Amino acid sequence: QVHLAESGGGSVQAGGSLRLSCAVSGYSHESYSMGWFRQAPGKQREGVAVIDTVGMTEYVDSVKGRFTISQDNTKNTLYLQMNSLKPEDTAMYYCAADTMAGWWLLEHGPRNYWGQGTQVTVSS
Repeated sequence: QVHLAESGGGSVQAGGSLRLSCAVSGYSHESYSMGWFRQAPGKQREGVAVIDTVGMTEYVDSVKGRFTISQDNTKNTLYLQMNSLKPEDTAMYYCAADTMAGWWLLEHGPRNYWGQGTQVTVSS
């Protein structure tokens, strides 16, 4: 059973930075693509960034050049470095895992494994 626990959310002003962390247990990084998703009030959940089993990354267009996904396999931790934050980045952020390819995870979301979420609020 894969368990995911996010941390690192908070409130920042536009232009600021945050780093989200997701502690992962019960998985093998060699078998799972990992990703970050977000959901703003009144909107559908969307994929933000994914990293696959060989370290390839993909991002939604709105965060390219500003967000970076990475993972530390020695610590079983997934990260999302968010720079140049905008008010439209305000959302609950979730980490996720799936055995499907990274591009599939970004497009469809995970079939089973989500974290509980961490709130990011960006003020103008």
